[in-house]
Amino acid sequence: AEYMGNLQLRDLQGHIVEFSRDQHGSRFIQQKLERATVAEKQLVFNEIVSCAYVLMTDVFGNYVIQKFLEFGTDEQKVALASNVSGNVLSLALQMYGCRVIQKALEAIPHKYQKLKISMVRELDGFVLKCVKDQNGNHVVQKCIECVEPMDLQFLVDSFKGNVYSLSTHPYGCRVIQRILEHCLPEQTMCILAELHDQTEQLVQDQYGNYVIQHVMEHGRLEEKTRINNLMRGRVLQMSQHKFASNVIEKCIVFSSRAERAELIDEILNQGEAPNSALCMMMRDQFANYVVQKMIDVSEPVQRKILMHKIRPHINILRKYTYGKHIINKLEKFFMRNSADLVPIGPMGGTTFSSPMKPFDYNTTTGGGGVYGGFERPHDYANCP
Repeated sequence: AEYMGNLQLRDLQGHIVEFSRDQHGSRFIQQKLERATVAEKQLVFNEIVSCAYVLMTDVFGNYVIQKFLEFGTDEQKVALASNVSGNVLSLALQMYGCRVIQKALEAIPHKYQKLKISMVRELDGFVLKCVKDQNGNHVVQKCIECVEPMDLQFLVDSFKGNVYSLSTHPYGCRVIQRILEHCLPEQTMCILAELHDQTEQLVQDQYGNYVIQHVMEHGRLEEKTRINNLMRGRVLQMSQHKFASNVIEKCIVFSSRAERAELIDEILNQGEAPNSALCMMMRDQFANYVVQKMIDVSEPVQRKILMHKIRPHINILRKYTYGKHIINKLEKFFMRNSADLVPIGPMGGTTFSSPMKPFDYNTTTGGGGVYGGFERPHDYANCP
């Protein structure tokens, strides 16, 4: 790369394409384009426009095209995007071409919306193929983000009857979430209907649970209520499930105050210690995170009842790896909130007015929710 130290773009005239396909040459051109004059941009453009497709699919050349889509003039952006015409599908499925398509959808000015639409329409009939492809799914997501929803009806139509299979697919689950985020209510209605029909299966799926979490976090109140109604009566069971427990956490955090209280009450009133639902959850590798969320977000009166039920089991919790997570959460909670805590009263008169003594156990603490605790480890292999 040193031999390029004093070069300027004009020095590459006649060799722009060759340099664009070289690792160091590509980086040099990208850096120069960021501060290039109009004349220098035109010089580069004149050479790459006729070879645009080849560069779009090249390991180094694609970055030069992307940079031009970012820093070129509107006319140059449109000319490059027009070069894509007829090749959108093949580019969308290609490792480097898919990045260029995404950048084009981002960079084309709004006044050329028809060009975007014509690009996206080339995927009609191949939507599901793209969604399930490791490269194509990113293009479909970018289409949903960058094109007006009313121009994407063909996309939504292609998902009808396929929502469950897509939601349980490592790439499809991402696309379904983008649809829910960006499309119109009348478009998402049919998607949500299929999701609600399969919620019980989806919450227990390694990918489907992310879709239901998304509805719980961003959906309308009535959609959240439908999910809560399905979870009610099986909070313990779902909290102990590796994937469904994530959904229960979202239910605890994003439900209405009344529905949250009902979910927590279900756990507080189920069974007697030491075999109560709460005790089993505190010792469980997945459900303990749900209990931590309950401590974080419950209303003061309900939280005091929760604390009252947990505290007698501190010594037992010390013996369990996941029980220590609860101890850590309680310790930090009491240290931060001791001034606000008062006796429970009729529940037994136990007072929580002083901080708990530090516990002696070897483990690593981390941030967690409002009061600190142990964060659920991310399953990066499955997280979309």
